[in-house]
Amino acid sequence: MPERRTVALVTLGCARNEVDSEELAGRLEADGWQLVEDATDADVAVVNTCGFVEAAKKDSVDALLEANDLKGHGRTQAVVAVGCMAERYGKELAEALPEADGVLGFDDYSDISDRLQTILSGGIHAAHTPRDRRKLLPISPAARQESAAAVALPGHGPADLPQGVAPASGPRAPLRRRLDGSPVASVKLASGCDRRCSFCAIPSFRGSFISRRPSDVLNETRWLAEQGVKEIMLVSENNTSYGKDLGDIRLLESLLPELAEVDGIERVRVSYLQPAEMRPGLIDVLTSTPKVAPYFDLSFQHSAPDVLRAMRRFGDTDRFLELLDTIRNKAPEAGVRSNFIVGFPGESEADLAELERFLNGARLDAIGVFGYSDEEGTEAATYDDKLDPDVVAERLAHISRLAEELVSQRAEERVGSTVRVLVESVDEEEGVHGRGAHQAPETDGQVLLTSGAGLSVGRMVEAKVVGTEGVDLVAEPLTGSLACSEEAGR
Repeated sequence: MPERRTVALVTLGCARNEVDSEELAGRLEADGWQLVEDATDADVAVVNTCGFVEAAKKDSVDALLEANDLKGHGRTQAVVAVGCMAERYGKELAEALPEADGVLGFDDYSDISDRLQTILSGGIHAAHTPRDRRKLLPISPAARQESAAAVALPGHGPADLPQGVAPASGPRAPLRRRLDGSPVASVKLASGCDRRCSFCAIPSFRGSFISRRPSDVLNETRWLAEQGVKEIMLVSENNTSYGKDLGDIRLLESLLPELAEVDGIERVRVSYLQPAEMRPGLIDVLTSTPKVAPYFDLSFQHSAPDVLRAMRRFGDTDRFLELLDTIRNKAPEAGVRSNFIVGFPGESEADLAELERFLNGARLDAIGVFGYSDEEGTEAATYDDKLDPDVVAERLAHISRLAEELVSQRAEERVGSTVRVLVESVDEEEGVHGRGAHQAPETDGQVLLTSGAGLSVGRMVEAKVVGTEGVDLVAEPLTGSLACSEEAGR
């Protein structure tokens, strides 16, 4: 019997990319490839790139070059780029980075096995010519579902794997293979975006907004629960638009309680919410549904009206603070995070002061701050009133310092409260770490538990916050909760 072909997937960027990598893994394993963690043990190293901002693009190039360095020193024979950067630049990336043996776009995902085999055999698969993926689906959201089958939508794979791969019982396996044993997994709710923010190029290479069917989301969640997942995080470019192309803009409000009822799932989290699209009904569901985290990942980006209009966005400081008041009146312990861009073209000192006013009043749990830089193909890149890079860097440093201080203060406000912690790591030296409902994976800090007796990865435990370490919390497990946790594990 010939030795099985081996492949390693290296994922950069956001949680959406992680889902896409697991879909690619599912396709490859179904076609006989052996998945390995270390690229040195792989015949082919597949790098799932990010194409969002310059820093992410640099990280993607560095990862491709690092994988290329393995050739000749280990088993690795080929390095292939996939993901957003590969989709966005195609032939341009292939010409600029000859170290990559292949540059594959989203349209290649359904034939990923054949593509990798061709490259591994010394053949050449021509890199694609990038195109505006917004033009692949009808302008009208209501007409998109009929056309969706003809468009490559990573993370929207069919529900069944080939014969012999799906489990003998239980929910049908999605076209996905988990790449780690984490008790947390992301689930793609939709793809693409219809918004036209002047600084963002994502819609051009991710396409127009299109929702997944609720039945597919539910089925995938049931399957993940069977794999030991305790928390799912719903991801897309804009979750507040979910259902608009299915005839029901309030579909998320009805889907969330169904997901929360899936046996084995202990927490459902929603990410990527647009402030301008928040609805009272959605706020009600997010703040009152058992097992749905009262968590609000709100994309504010700024709060000065003139800057927001230049960004092609809506709102202002007072409207945003009113939204946060509405949320906290229903759920005082709700978690809120957001990202902000400073140094946007035309941003004045007064605009920066207005952003500071908002940050000081918002009491956010996590804050990401980015300095503006031109993104090719965006409207903002054509603006004339650009700030000097040194001014952008100065403002970035200033707001970043403020953000660090404010999120530490917000963490201190939680001292004395009780948090429900999902245990994610247990280590004799590092201790037991997990996350509360107000903390999303990777971005929002964590909880250090003062005792790990009887705890294992995947357990939920009630704990009292007794201290902080910056944005992180230190919490003491409650005795009754530990007893319940131990009983649940039997």
